[in-house]
Amino acid sequence: MSYAYYPGCSAKGTGRSYEESLRAVFGALGAGLDELHDWNCCGASGFPAVDAAKAAALSARNLALAEDARPGAGPVDVVAPCAGCYRALLKTERALTGGGEMAARVTGALGAAGLRYDGRARARHPLDVLVNDIGLERIAAASVRPLGGLRVACYYGCLLVRPHATFDDQRAPTSMERLLAAAGAEPVEWPMRTRCCGGSCYCGGPLIGALPEATLRLSYRLLKDAQRRGAQAIATVCPLCQFNLEAFQRQMNRTFDEPIDVSVGFFTQLLGTALGLSERALGAQRMLHWRLPDPAAAQGGAHVRA
Repeated sequence: MSYAYYPGCSAKGTGRSYEESLRAVFGALGAGLDELHDWNCCGASGFPAVDAAKAAALSARNLALAEDARPGAGPVDVVAPCAGCYRALLKTERALTGGGEMAARVTGALGAAGLRYDGRARARHPLDVLVNDIGLERIAAASVRPLGGLRVACYYGCLLVRPHATFDDQRAPTSMERLLAAAGAEPVEWPMRTRCCGGSCYCGGPLIGALPEATLRLSYRLLKDAQRRGAQAIATVCPLCQFNLEAFQRQMNRTFDEPIDVSVGFFTQLLGTALGLSERALGAQRMLHWRLPDPAAAQGGAHVRA
């Protein structure tokens, strides 16, 4: 089992631990990831800020490259781990198959680059692949170091299942909860799991965003609510969300009245822990604030540095 793989820009920078843990998890489960040759930015930030058709052309080029790398008549699944990249590719896929002026402009741009999109390439998120292709039973059987009832708040963010919900419910997704429960975790009931962290609305997070104070408050509210519900960790699917929620907890503690101390990592890192993968294989050494209960003693509250 092998998938075309679109890493996106963040996976090579601030989200590097996401890519490392994703590759390690897929490898442990016997699923290959074939990175697209000469891929480019998906254009996610360009959709609202520059020009929708030009942004779609960037995503379309990646879809066309995936089809070109896998000739034939069958579908080509393109795994995109970043929630923003996944939505950009999916949005472009829908626009091209729907026809209209934008589809014509993008098709013309692809033709000028010697490429074409035939509708075979389809964006897939790794959460979808793990739950619906590989399957929860297989993942549970492969969990040699189950998470020992670790209380996890699963954070989808505002991009993964909206506006296009291809594999989960738009308002009440459950894929991540089911996946991590199969790995031995105890997902907490958390109504804020699809609320915005502030990154998308305010362009870059608490340091460089247009409204840094508002961004910080949005992230703080998420962390505070998860902490109040007893979450020992937050699992994310987006590099920007993970960065916003992890990197500014000290600043939040200086700004707001209730201290925050919650580990925030990628769902693939938690799953990889259950699969018995090493900390280095999961990119844990790159995290800024990553402290998990020992799966062997999670119920007792003992902690280890991951």
